[in-house]
Amino acid sequence: MKKVFISGCYDILHGGHIQFFKEARALGDHLTVCFASDQVLWKHKKRQPSIPQDHKFVLMESLDIVDQVVIGGSQELGLDFKDHFLKIKPDILAVTTDDQHADKKRALCTEVGAEYVVLPKTLPEFTPISTSSVICKIRTPIFAPLRVDFGGGWLDVPRHARKGSFIVNCAISPLVSLFDWDYEKKSGLGGSGAWALLNGRDGVESELELGVGWQDPAIIRETGLCVWRSGKKPILEFKRNGDFLNGLMALHYTEIAHDTPANTDNDRDYDQIEAAGHLAQKAVIEANLNKLGAAVDLSYKVQIKEGMSELSDASGCIGRKYSGGGWGGYALYLFSNKGDRDSFVAKSRNNRAIEPFITIR
Repeated sequence: MKKVFISGCYDILHGGHIQFFKEARALGDHLTVCFASDQVLWKHKKRQPSIPQDHKFVLMESLDIVDQVVIGGSQELGLDFKDHFLKIKPDILAVTTDDQHADKKRALCTEVGAEYVVLPKTLPEFTPISTSSVICKIRTPIFAPLRVDFGGGWLDVPRHARKGSFIVNCAISPLVSLFDWDYEKKSGLGGSGAWALLNGRDGVESELELGVGWQDPAIIRETGLCVWRSGKKPILEFKRNGDFLNGLMALHYTEIAHDTPANTDNDRDYDQIEAAGHLAQKAVIEANLNKLGAAVDLSYKVQIKEGMSELSDASGCIGRKYSGGGWGGYALYLFSNKGDRDSFVAKSRNNRAIEPFITIR
């Protein structure tokens, strides 16, 4: 009888594991599967098991292609299965092409006279996934906010970052989902960051790869009213719930598509952008509505100097600006009272009310 041995974490058993089990079993007459114990998983992966190890044992033991299941408890990195391997003395140790501990395993095989077999990558019978991607999907929210920004925008783009400066923004509701997106797209509200989050991806890295800033996915993931330090990656300076903005924010859709990447390196007044970010930072810390309105207005003046069309004023408005990089999309209007905000929203189908959004983390 030719005995085959395989090992892995197998934290969440999925189709890719089953395919590997089948290919390993085809190498011999008897297949032993060893999976890492809860203690090994914590020590080497720094995470709790997704399901208890006794449940994993029962799942694997019930598979017709598996003849024996053991639990690896050795604390040696990459060789948690060592004690069982030396006792069973299999004929073959089967591994995948991305085995990270090949040298150690080959030496162990030599010790018992086993063959070290690397199974080549085969075309999967289904869309390939990983345990990490399954966990990511489980943690992925169903709904996500979009965002508005008040001051310091563009200082989140690494090449335009300024030490000691701030980017101030706020997550907003109504929320969006993959199947319910009640906003215009390409509109300056950080939709690409929300889309990445809803699909279980790292939106920060995606935005940086596009050559734009990280503020959209950072605030959409964090939620709340946030002050960020300008730099290459998001660092949260201060956060609050934004209650003092309830009933005071609205959006106006300009009916012009917004395109951030095309405008990232425009000639603009970065000194004034920095000043707006500092003013907005103070406003958030103090929960000072008028100071925040002044920061928004200062940001708007930068946008007008850059060449954007002027936005119409509104009764009770204490600050307005194009959202995000501007040049179309939505414009943010900040009001001193709810009555004026609601009157503004009622005047046009292109106007809508928004509220600050925060979730418990």
